[in-house]
Amino acid sequence: MTEPSSLPIGECYLNAVKERFLEVKKNGEQTFQQLSDQELTWSPHDDSNSIAVIVKHMSGNMISRWTDFLTTDGEKLDRNRDDEFVNSISTHEELLVCWDKGWKVFLDELDMLTPDDLLRTITIRNKPMSVIEAIERQMAHYAYHVGQIVFCAKLLLGDQWQTLTIPRRK
Repeated sequence: MTEPSSLPIGECYLNAVKERFLEVKKNGEQTFQQLSDQELTWSPHDDSNSIAVIVKHMSGNMISRWTDFLTTDGEKLDRNRDDEFVNSISTHEELLVCWDKGWKVFLDELDMLTPDDLLRTITIRNKPMSVIEAIERQMAHYAYHVGQIVFCAKLLLGDQWQTLTIPRRK
């Protein structure tokens, strides 16, 4: 790997965000491994989203935002956002297919970006923003939802939860 300080700032930024997004993805996947199919669809109350619903929403968002990212609005006309909040996932296999589909679209598009693209203007919901702003917006969004996934799993598993980072007092 090239030392970050020897890279132009745009390449350094793209490498850093790719690494952060892959860490967020890994945290989600390590959480899914700890849960049963039934736990994936649990929610604390009717107005809360289950892990499966959060995954479905994230995938829908990734596909909408990152398909033809540089050339079309990030809110695609064929996206049915409301349907993302209806649970239709009941197994780990279905969850991972949905998860992987969204992440593939997103990561493939992120990999195609060049430092010259970073200051280009794109739109999301008719709002113009730089590619950097869009990346940062999605970083916050995806990290937020994976945090919800982890928190739900910790509630469900209690003492059986296996930490994803350095355990306390270690």
